[in-house]
Amino acid sequence: MSGYDGRGPMSLLAFPAYLERPRMAWRNFARRIGESMPKGLYARSLLIVIVPMVILQSAIAYFFMERHWQLVTFRLSTAVVQDIATMADLYRANPSPDNIVLLQKVAATRLGLDVQFLPKEPLPPALPKPFFSILDQALSREISTQLKRPFWIDTVGRSSLVEIRIQLEDSMMRVVANRNAAYASNSHIFLVWMVGTSLVLLAVSVAFLRNQIRPILRLARAAQDFGKGRDAEWRPHGAREVRQAGYAFMEMKRRIERAMEQRTAMLNGVSHDLRTVLTRFKLSLALLGEGPEFDAMQKDIEEMQRMLEAYLAFARGDAGEAAAPTDMRALLEELKADSERQGHPAQIEVSGESTVIVRPDAFKRCLGNLVSNALRYGERINISAACDARFLTVHVDDDGPGIPANEREDVFRPFYQRDEARTLEEGFGTGLGLAIARDIARSHGGDIQLGTSPLGGLRATVRVPV
Repeated sequence: MSGYDGRGPMSLLAFPAYLERPRMAWRNFARRIGESMPKGLYARSLLIVIVPMVILQSAIAYFFMERHWQLVTFRLSTAVVQDIATMADLYRANPSPDNIVLLQKVAATRLGLDVQFLPKEPLPPALPKPFFSILDQALSREISTQLKRPFWIDTVGRSSLVEIRIQLEDSMMRVVANRNAAYASNSHIFLVWMVGTSLVLLAVSVAFLRNQIRPILRLARAAQDFGKGRDAEWRPHGAREVRQAGYAFMEMKRRIERAMEQRTAMLNGVSHDLRTVLTRFKLSLALLGEGPEFDAMQKDIEEMQRMLEAYLAFARGDAGEAAAPTDMRALLEELKADSERQGHPAQIEVSGESTVIVRPDAFKRCLGNLVSNALRYGERINISAACDARFLTVHVDDDGPGIPANEREDVFRPFYQRDEARTLEEGFGTGLGLAIARDIARSHGGDIQLGTSPLGGLRATVRVPV
């Protein structure tokens, strides 16, 4: 039993492959068009207004030129050539001097033509044709059709006149006519009005679009300021949809701030209660007096207090601090002085604008945690800061052993310890330093990345928008 195996040129299996090439070509074309289009809402809105208007005006101008301007020019040219042909026929019928004078007078007074009958001579060499001249085409066609004689035309020598020379059997007929008699010269008025009204409409559209897009830009700036931890004040206005988005943003902002306030209040309560318990432990320990177990218990209580402060600092963060202009050079000088007091040489470098808007205490704590981490594992550190129009970038380099690439994200997890042998007694902390630093950087709208330092150790890079 045999059946159709589907190997024909238009089989079900071959049909999708047959359409794949044009579909990919269309996708590539659409992607290139999308890449060349402007990315801003204001520019795209202008294109939505300008492109249809330009297409419409171009179509109107084309049909006007094609149907009206060209038609009128051909009809005027036909009338002028008919007058010239009449003069030529009358001359052939009676070439006497008296008739020539009469023809010239009638042509000048009735037809507006300057007609001369010259001795027969060769026609002048042909002039170069203008790139775009409906008049030249119309006159050439009509003279060839009506007179059927060799001729020469000059439509560009004198802007207001047209000179025509026609070689007759025994003479040369020279005619000078006004350009307006054979050419629709008032068409530019239509073009001027069309372009002028288009510019007025575009100006109105630009002003209207700018007024409509301004609330969206202000809303975007308010959202960016809130994401950077700054005070974002914005009053909803503009179109109905923009106001709805603004009200939704303000409600979201209030909910986030209320949640942060509730968390801070709760943590303050927990901190008070736990500190009260630790204080009781300290009093009880003091009442016990000196003993062999006193030092160990005292150390345990101090470690518990330090751990408690670190946990609460990580959970609470520094959200209550307001953003303010901060001198990065002065801040890095303080970090350098702290490093040198601990016996570690440090170098700083600041390029670009040194004053940026951040939360000063929080950002100093972020960089301080990175510097403390560098001092813990290295002997020498370099701190460099660069600020451009968009970002503030700070590098903290050390000459320590570094961190393997596969663990660089893990060290940002709270309470993560790379070496299980490192204990609190050894002074290596609670594993919250880098987590707190990244949390502060992200609260500014930025982040922290780890890499390889030029000094051979670890490079911590803080990048926040300005």
